[in-house]
Order: sequence, then C-alpha cells, then structure tokens
Amino acid sequence: MKETWQVFWQFFVLGWVSFGGPAAHIGYFERTFVQKLKWLDSEAYARLISLSQFLPGPGSSQIGFAIGLRRAGIVGGFTAFFAFTLPSFLLLYLLATTSTQHDIGWIASVTHGLKLLAVVVVADATLNMYRSFCKERVTIAICVASAVVLLFVPSLLSQMLVILASGALGIVLHKRAKTAHEGAGNVTVNYVPLVLFASLFLALPLIAKHSEVLHVFNDFYQSGSMVFGGGHVVLPMLQNTLGDLIDTDRFLVGYAAAQAVPGPMFSLSAFLGADLLATSPLAGAAIATFAIFLPGFLLVLGLHNSWETLATKPHIRGAVWGINAAVVGLLLSALYQPVFISAVVGAIDFAAVIVGFWALRTLKLPIMGLVACFIVLGIILG
Repeated sequence: MKETWQVFWQFFVLGWVSFGGPAAHIGYFERTFVQKLKWLDSEAYARLISLSQFLPGPGSSQIGFAIGLRRAGIVGGFTAFFAFTLPSFLLLYLLATTSTQHDIGWIASVTHGLKLLAVVVVADATLNMYRSFCKERVTIAICVASAVVLLFVPSLLSQMLVILASGALGIVLHKRAKTAHEGAGNVTVNYVPLVLFASLFLALPLIAKHSEVLHVFNDFYQSGSMVFGGGHVVLPMLQNTLGDLIDTDRFLVGYAAAQAVPGPMFSLSAFLGADLLATSPLAGAAIATFAIFLPGFLLVLGLHNSWETLATKPHIRGAVWGINAAVVGLLLSALYQPVFISAVVGAIDFAAVIVGFWALRTLKLPIMGLVACFIVLGIILG
C-alpha cells in the first residue's frame, strides 16, 4: 500500500501540472521518476518509450501505466492512470456540465504560461536523453537524421518508418560486449489481457446496439484500439466515429478545452461522454474515459514483461539501441513542432523560456516553483 500511495501522489501532482501534450509528459516523467525518484533508470525508461511507440493508444499514459506497474504491480498501473487522468477528467467534466462554447477563454492566459513551461521541460528531457543515448557517432547520426526527417515530414507514418529504420540499423551496426545475462530468460507473454483486448474489439460492435451505455463504451473502445500517434490523432477519429451524435461546435469546444487543461488529450472523452449520456453525465464521462484508455493498457499488460525480457536479446538490444537514438530525435523534433511553435510567439516568450531553462538546470528550482512562476507570467502577458 505504501508503494501504491506513492504512485498515486506522484501521478496526481503531475496530472495537475503536465501541460504540453505527450512530448512534455515524457519530459515530466523523466525528471520525476528517473532523475528525482530513481524508480527506474534511463535505459528502462527509454524501453518503455520505445514500447509505447509500437502500440495504439495514448503514449504518455501508457508510459505512466507501465511505471506504476513496475512500482506497485497491476494495482499500481491503474492507480497511475487514475491519478494522472483525474485532474483533466474533473476539469473537462465540469466544463461539459456547466459551460457553453463561450466560457473557456478565461484559461487562455494561464495556459500560455504553462505552454512556455512545457518548452523548458521538453528541452531539458531532450538534453538528458541525448547525453544518455547519443554517445557514439552512429547514434548521434541516427538522432539527427530522425529529427530532420520528422521536421520535414511530420506524420504518423514517417514517425513509424523512422523508428523501424532506426531499429534495423541498430541490429546491423550495434557493437557491444556480451554480458552474462544477455539473452537469459524466457520470453513470456501474458495472453489473458491480449485475449481480452481482441475479444472486446470483436464482440462489442455486435452487442453495442442493445444498450446506450454499451454503444458509448464501444465507440470509445474502438477509437482507443486504432489510434497510433497520441492525442491529436484521436480527435478526427472520434469525430468520425461519433458522427451526428454530438454537435460539431460542441465537439470543438471540447477539443479546445482538452488542449488547455493538463494531462492526457484522451481526457476529451470525459467531455464527450458527459454529453452523450446527458441523463447520467458522470457515468457517461467515466465510461467513455475508461473505454478509450483500456485497449492501450491491456496491450501494455500483455507485452510489458516480454518486452523487458526481449530487450536483453542481442538483436533486440541492437534494435533498442537504434530506436533510443531515434526517440531522442523524435523528442527533438517535437520540441519544435508542436511544443515550441505553439507556445513561443514573441521575444518575451523566448526570453522566459531561456530563463526558465537556466532556473531548472542551474538553480535547480523545483518544478512546482516553476509552475507558479509561469502561471504568473501567463497572467501578466495575457
């Protein structure tokens, strides 16, 4: 219970301050769980990032789920999800049940300040990961090439191709002394979550028409099962899936709010679920939120242990070596687009980012102190 409480508290705090989307979340997680708490090392964290790249669903939330899983078992995994998602869930549910489409402007100034903080956090995480995983000329080249490709062709397909190509290069080029534990252990897949994932994916469409609740659960479960690339990708898919069930203007209000609040973009499902089950908005929000996150978590549960074991195999270690360098390039490209260009709109903004980066790395100012400073800055600039 002590470990579970630690998981809850750390992720609950992060859930209130993690603005900036998945790239920023990776930065917050790296600073909190790798640097500060040392719940896992840089290599284990990078393996979780590479695993999340291959699975559908919310990448940063899957990483958080896996960290909780490592720390306190399956209860810890779902505790991490609950704690990290709860702040954005509450904010979006409250907005859905009390607001009109004109009521979200008041958070714009605060959001701008916290977006600037996201630039600082992502830059810090990029530098830390570069120092850990780009020590050879080959890995530096993979990092640079990955960043350049993703900046020129910023698409989900190019991201997947870059990761696959980097893994292939790693298998061919990686040279590392054989260790005693290399290749040890059996690859064990937990089939129960994988069977449950497939069963729900196939069965829900057949039974959803018999119940409004099941219909909502199915719509969001199917979306969560087929979305690769994170939060922004889920938006057009949800809009297509829900069709005429929700007004377009109302959908856009939820979209804007989901970008403005901290935590995962998938929390948009709380806003939409509350609207879809208007007679029981809290139940609708909870069902939609759980359904859209569930597929990714089932896949993590099924593959997490095998991924850790596979990572000790020679060829897999080489692939991960290349993928880690590509992930740094991915984070570097994300630092510019969307994090930097969506936050920095003038010289004052850039000056604030420079000072914030200095305060974080040199003065070691606590992250909550930076949050307070950037909130005040956002209000002043607004």
